[in-house]
Amino acid sequence: MSTQSERPFDLVIHAGRVLCPATGRDGPGAVGVRGDRIAAVTAPAASAPAHAAPELGAARQTLSLPDCILLPGLVDLHAHPALSGSKYGIDPDTHVLPYGSTTLLSQGDAGAHNWARYKAETIGGSRTRILMALNLSASGESNEAGCFANLADADVDACVDTVMQDPEAIWGIAMNVGPTNCGENDPREIMSRGLAAAERTGKPLLIGQRRHDDWSLAEQFDLLRPGDVVTYCFHRRGGNPVADGRVRDCVWAARERGVLFDLGHGFDSFSYEVAATAIGEGFLPDTISSDVYVRHVGASPRHHMPLVMSKIRAAGMDEADIWPRVTSRPAALLGLEREIGALSPGMCADLAVLRWQDEPQTLRDGAGNERAGGVWEPVLTVRGGEIVGGE
Repeated sequence: MSTQSERPFDLVIHAGRVLCPATGRDGPGAVGVRGDRIAAVTAPAASAPAHAAPELGAARQTLSLPDCILLPGLVDLHAHPALSGSKYGIDPDTHVLPYGSTTLLSQGDAGAHNWARYKAETIGGSRTRILMALNLSASGESNEAGCFANLADADVDACVDTVMQDPEAIWGIAMNVGPTNCGENDPREIMSRGLAAAERTGKPLLIGQRRHDDWSLAEQFDLLRPGDVVTYCFHRRGGNPVADGRVRDCVWAARERGVLFDLGHGFDSFSYEVAATAIGEGFLPDTISSDVYVRHVGASPRHHMPLVMSKIRAAGMDEADIWPRVTSRPAALLGLEREIGALSPGMCADLAVLRWQDEPQTLRDGAGNERAGGVWEPVLTVRGGEIVGGE
């Protein structure tokens, strides 16, 4: 009788570079998959001498991609997967999964009143792994006037009850206190309610800051707790993290207290000037996310995580700092570090294959400012051991 190790692999992918920030692997090698699990990895650790990767043996399907990088499936901490009920929602299996991102955190696409439908329809009906940062607004993002245009929708009790009934699928609480979201209501009151819900549930906040000069960044950040996540961290509007050519003191102070910072590129939430200044001072985002939503559908170039990674590289961030911020770090933040974010036997076989195009392309930020740079292009995605996208 054959042992587990003697069974043929279902899939083996050879790549010119197998890269895993969590384990330090980086070099030519291969990943072998059985079922929905990684069964074997051959690639040297960073400290090991270079050598030819050993063969993995027989496989039902073998791919050889010598000019590509094989990574754990990308983890996008701020996106808008929703099959219905959200004005920002997109089909994740069509518009995200084929481009390298296998795990998404929804930033508030559903609230207490439409969570049950969202869970059944979008989470239950998608191959993409999806977790939720539940909107403090009970109506989620279904209100065209803004999720907090009606202050009654900022319903702490309804939010808390929903989170406590489904704590595994709901990672945290989402709250955007920008003018578009709050309408005429006081953002301080909405922030207060969001913090109350977070305290009662023991969950972190994923917060979009005010981005307007009517409420200082220092006052907003003073309210946040260790583990709360600020998204849109390199935006260009009022109250951005940079002033007079340097990162604001309140931003450094928040980081020292354990507040985390997420990129959240979106459509108008990423500035080369702000990013380059912050990176130049050593202030790097804790996670890199796309904030991909319906406005991106049909855009050229296609908006996806590898493009966002290319832009932050063009802003001055080293690639060695980029890799963990799209794999192991967001996986750990979501509490999934034993399941995803690493190329190790026993982990879920979520894989992303990228190819680096060195020829400079025009890369634009949210204001249309341009930088030239090479790009990572998605080649292939594997979700739970199955190829779901590629050339």
